[in-house]
Amino acid sequence: MKYKILVVALLFSLHSFSQSDVNGKLKTEIVEKHELSYALHLPANTKEKKPLIIFLHGSGEKGTDIEKVKVHGPFKYLKTHELDSYVLAPQCPENEYWNEEVLYRLILKIQKENNIDSNRIYLTGLSMGAWGAWNLAFAHPETFAALVPIAGFVDRIPMIENCKIKDIPTRIFHGLLDDVVHVDYSIAIYKKLKSCNSNVQLTIFDDAAHDSWSKVYDNPDIYDWMFKQNKNK
Repeated sequence: MKYKILVVALLFSLHSFSQSDVNGKLKTEIVEKHELSYALHLPANTKEKKPLIIFLHGSGEKGTDIEKVKVHGPFKYLKTHELDSYVLAPQCPENEYWNEEVLYRLILKIQKENNIDSNRIYLTGLSMGAWGAWNLAFAHPETFAALVPIAGFVDRIPMIENCKIKDIPTRIFHGLLDDVVHVDYSIAIYKKLKSCNSNVQLTIFDDAAHDSWSKVYDNPDIYDWMFKQNKNK
């Protein structure tokens, strides 16, 4: 009798520790709502197709005051000069960062509502805006005829997928004395791009700290260069 009790106890013990797998499936939908304010400069002649410059500001210009996006970059240049193009400057909300898909939706909206040459869309940004420009260019490389990131951090994905933008003429700028975003980021992505992009250049300003963008945006040369870039050529 004692023998039978021992066998039953052993079988019970084995059953208690048996393992099983369960397969399942989850279907869900996550809806995100975003809102972007923006400033849009119109060229003098809107009857003809004109290029579009997209400018992404840095972290200091976040918020709800749209005039902040005009402190630096193309809108600052427009205060004393003319540009024969559309210039789009969205504003990133507080406590957010640039979202490439939201920006892409905005570009599509602006294209639909204005007489824009789709072969001459140029993307540029400074600091956080340069980071956003890198990510947007890699997410939608077919959209842009030129890329100008200034003093920007570069994520790991662009470093790995560098050849996704091999067909985009690119001009990178950074200050050697930058103590906010180290110049090594621009050097590293430049070296990566050189392996497959024949039209990429890096300019390092020896005397510039984080604000290396004033040297670029206050100079007509960068706009002249952008306007020469055309995806059809």
